[in-house]
Amino acid sequence: MLNRFFKHEKGITGLETAIILIAFVVVAAVFAYTALSAGLFSTQKSSEAVYSGLKEAQSTLELRGGVIAKSHTVGASGTVGQISFIVANVLGGAAVDFSPPTGNTSTNDGTADTSVSTNVVVINYHDEEQEVDNLYWTIDKLGNADADNLLEASERFEITVGNSANGTGGGNLYDALGTPLTAKTTFNLEVLTPTGAVLTIERTTPAYIDTIMNLR
Repeated sequence: MLNRFFKHEKGITGLETAIILIAFVVVAAVFAYTALSAGLFSTQKSSEAVYSGLKEAQSTLELRGGVIAKSHTVGASGTVGQISFIVANVLGGAAVDFSPPTGNTSTNDGTADTSVSTNVVVINYHDEEQEVDNLYWTIDKLGNADADNLLEASERFEITVGNSANGTGGGNLYDALGTPLTAKTTFNLEVLTPTGAVLTIERTTPAYIDTIMNLR
């Protein structure tokens, strides 16, 4: 009777057990490698995003002080010829090359001569009537700024859009605009750098155009 009961008994050999264990170990190793690779890839992408964001922030400009407008003609129907403002680096970050553009000396139209200019910072203008790109501008280095055109940490540059009085014959803002900037007009200046956010300056001219105005 015992022989009848145990006649068809089957067992698992040591070799079969080892094969099963090896299969489990291999599958676990594959899953572990996949999870580890995904984690490392995610960490790498997060680090790249952080460093990229930090680089963008460090290359961003900020406005220091007021926006000063100088008239082309004075009066209630007067027009604006120049706009000046002071910029500095946010967070004391990467230097920005503010080499000014070359003006169109033959036309004095208030825009940069793109055929010869090497400027990397571009200033654009727009209002309800028009949009003008690549205006002519100059810089004045303030305070402890050194002799080069790189805006570095703790330095400040005064940017003048339409500075026709510096002897280069580039023309002023009045020459660049198809419709002159007059009283009670809202306008925008956009300062575009190679990296970082765009510095947008929005102001409205007063009801009477004086010789010099602080546009608040």
